[in-house]
Amino acid sequence: MTVTSSRTTARPRHRGDRPPARDRRRRRGGGRLRTVLVVCLAVLVLVAAGAGWLYLKLNGNISTFDSDGLSDDRPDAASSKGENVLVIGSDARTGGNSALGGGDKSDIGRSDTAFLLHIYADHRHALAVSIPRDTLVTIPPCKLPDGSWTTTQANTMFNAAYSVGQTAKGNPACTQNTVEELTGMRVDHTVVVDFKGFARLTEVVGGVKVCLPQDIYQKDLNPNRATRGKLLFEQGEQSVSGERALDYVRIRHGIGDGSDIGRIKRQQAFVASLLKKVKSDGLTPTKLLPLADAATASLTVDSGLGSADKLISFVMSLKDIDLHNTKFVTVPWRYEGSRVAVVEPDADALWAALKADRTIDGKDASGGTSGGKGKGATATPSPSAVDGSGVSVTVYNGTAVSGLAARAADELTAAGFTVTGTATATSQDHATTVIQYGPGLQSRARKVAQLFPGAELREIGGAVVNVVLGQTFATAAPATAAPSAVPSGVSDEARSADDDPCSDLSYG
Repeated sequence: MTVTSSRTTARPRHRGDRPPARDRRRRRGGGRLRTVLVVCLAVLVLVAAGAGWLYLKLNGNISTFDSDGLSDDRPDAASSKGENVLVIGSDARTGGNSALGGGDKSDIGRSDTAFLLHIYADHRHALAVSIPRDTLVTIPPCKLPDGSWTTTQANTMFNAAYSVGQTAKGNPACTQNTVEELTGMRVDHTVVVDFKGFARLTEVVGGVKVCLPQDIYQKDLNPNRATRGKLLFEQGEQSVSGERALDYVRIRHGIGDGSDIGRIKRQQAFVASLLKKVKSDGLTPTKLLPLADAATASLTVDSGLGSADKLISFVMSLKDIDLHNTKFVTVPWRYEGSRVAVVEPDADALWAALKADRTIDGKDASGGTSGGKGKGATATPSPSAVDGSGVSVTVYNGTAVSGLAARAADELTAAGFTVTGTATATSQDHATTVIQYGPGLQSRARKVAQLFPGAELREIGGAVVNVVLGQTFATAAPATAAPSAVPSGVSDEARSADDDPCSDLSYG
């Protein structure tokens, strides 16, 4: 039996013939898919043809720091629903950095700037919290090059953590330990960028837009100069790269009030402008390969990001974060003499919002999930989610309300804490509950504080954690109440990555 096709035989198409409109639409609709396939195919062909050297080059660029220096007493991985990345700008003078940053090549590494980047669980929002280098913090025990550990250092400048061990490359693990102690949140990754790498990155992207409120001279960068020197920047918007970009982010005395806080705001504006430039250029192979080469050569990272595939995979997971939803703030602060002190309870409110994946205006950015990291998370914390295992607590009733210590002990025990005893405090006029903790025990005290909303953390002598109950405990709101937005003083100062670089020119 002969089967005859019902299709009409197509006539041969001549070179000058125009394809039907339907075919043209199909071609345009498949253009994006074909582009993706071509890129993927090109990568596979390069590797198959022996050009895997590119991957090996990127892999060989990456330096890692010793994770053995991380504390054994870290916040739980489930203490935050999103991911937290500590970014440190190092002014180490090694590896050609002295030519850009000045100073002696044998000088120890220091952290010139640092911020904690919280990537919300919905992967559509991000918040970078700058920590001023002069902030007075508690530096927990840190590992030294000889394998020994330091003792806890209270009331110490934040950037001193990076200098622990007196090494030229600095001590990223100690800074990570300090941030975890300060915030009560687990840092998932730490990235260090040096002067040389920073300058190279700005060159690869073709410059970054900045805006100056006035002309800037050499003396503004170095106030010890006898004369104002040559003009470095003219007033207004301009593009900077390389050493000029470094000069811009290091200017302190020539703009605004000349403070480090002002410089931090300027650095936030710069990073925002850099992100905007990378986004506008697009993530094409032509743009990505030089950027990846420059980035991997300039970074020192934790072992979790210690290979090209891990680092690139992590970066690509951030591609859906909108510029407007990328915010920059500074930890709540006040001056304490010539130093900076963290303002409480404002800072704790900020950390609590991040743990619960609340944006700075109080919105839920957990992605509607219902578990821990990678598994989802509930929008509000509850006592049942607190894991107090391994933490011993003594409870004191600081009020005239009888039975209060026993009630608190029951709640602590139910959450897994070990209650070593209950007693009456030396005074019964405590209005607010106080969590007392010994040196190096702040992270444990923070766990306890999760059961006592509004409690004050206070460091004391001795290796103990005490709960001194105040009147607020008897009338406290349920611990399951939804976390509020961060204090208006923080949110009002926030900068978005899509803000005009010429907004807020004085930066303090």
